[in-house]
Amino acid sequence: MKLITGEKMFNMIFKNKTLQTVLLMLAIFASIISCKKEIKEEIINDEIALEEEKEIERYEFGFKLNDYVVVRDTIRKGDSFGQILERNKIGYPQIYNIVEKAKDTFNIARLQEGKPYTLLCSKDSLQLPTCFIYQPNKEDYVVINFQDSIHAYTNKKPIKYVEKDATGTIAPGSSISQVLDEQGLSQVLVYMMADDIYAWTIDFNRLQPGDKFKVIYTDKYIDDSTYAGVHNIKAAYFEHNKEPFYAFEFETDKEKGFRDYFSEEAKNLRRAFLKAPVQFSRVSSRYNLKRRIAYYGNRIRPHKGTDFAANIGTPILATANGTVTKSSYTRGNGKYVKIKHNATYSTQYLHMKNRNVKAGQFVKQGDVIGWVGMTGNTGGPHVCYRFWKNGKQVDPFRQKLPEAEPISDSLKIEFLEFIKPLKFQLDNINFLEEEMNMKIDSTEILDKQILIEDDLISKE
Repeated sequence: MKLITGEKMFNMIFKNKTLQTVLLMLAIFASIISCKKEIKEEIINDEIALEEEKEIERYEFGFKLNDYVVVRDTIRKGDSFGQILERNKIGYPQIYNIVEKAKDTFNIARLQEGKPYTLLCSKDSLQLPTCFIYQPNKEDYVVINFQDSIHAYTNKKPIKYVEKDATGTIAPGSSISQVLDEQGLSQVLVYMMADDIYAWTIDFNRLQPGDKFKVIYTDKYIDDSTYAGVHNIKAAYFEHNKEPFYAFEFETDKEKGFRDYFSEEAKNLRRAFLKAPVQFSRVSSRYNLKRRIAYYGNRIRPHKGTDFAANIGTPILATANGTVTKSSYTRGNGKYVKIKHNATYSTQYLHMKNRNVKAGQFVKQGDVIGWVGMTGNTGGPHVCYRFWKNGKQVDPFRQKLPEAEPISDSLKIEFLEFIKPLKFQLDNINFLEEEMNMKIDSTEILDKQILIEDDLISKE
């Protein structure tokens, strides 16, 4: 066996000049890649270092927070302004001066348990507070600044309103709450539609499969990012039993800022009476003068009220403005309230758990006058709602109840011009199922186009 020396091996490999050139180029290429990698790593490391050095500037309450040590907390039970500052190393002589200077702007005794506050402290070894900021709600805040001179002021966080729209269709066995919940939308929209807009025209306890709605509303955001809920509904369309109901919010008194909802014909959607004295209940027994009850030998026992079944403790609302004439108890009625609304109409509310008003008291439409119970002769929790017209008990659902005052003639032209773009916008919002059908149709058209193109190509 012959041994090959290193010199012979080198000559054998590099005998071919082409091979020598290729190997040389590979070596140079590898060297370049290595250098680039090292340079890239150096650049990345430098960028990371710069990012670490450059702190992101943060602003809130009109202060650059980077300049302070920020301490956030909430008012604890038994806390006072003085105790909070004392806990954070401020002495009582200074606390007294701060309170005296700030008292004309804000009463420090009004601090509420659970509300947030922020202390801006100095960025030194002592970290002493220089500013106290209290937030009574999400929007407002009170600043008591004692950094140089002591001064206090109130302010609001920046608020942004974002317009949105929503649609929905009531499916069999579903409810409007479920429809909105499935879309991740706020339940406040339900309450606004049921209580503020359609309380006088649509009974939300009797919605039917196929009923559908559209709403244009605004969401409220604080500091551009904190969601603060639904602000208002600008316009709505509700199709109930195939009958359309438009609603447009309009300011009727600019000085007082009073707003109300009107139809596309400028009619006020409000009525003198609410449809029901309890929200989201069901009618368990209607007004019926020929009702027969098996318990009483199937004899006729007229029912001159309308029963609304609801859980015990559900608030009972006055269906119209009026004066309480009775707030009492009888064996049959249980705890009950009777209200005289005017010379023509009176209403009565029976079987309450507790009453919330006294005789002689004036109440407004929607005021809580009591709570659903089971007092008196009753087989379950409900409120028996009785309705008088000219001293005679009648069926409220069969009455043509008076409307609220219509929009004034002087504002009617302005209103009709105001709602034109809103109505156009509403009418051009597609319901979800319509959008789905449009997507399906467009997909089918695209599939047909592809088939035609494929067919033409194959013929060629």
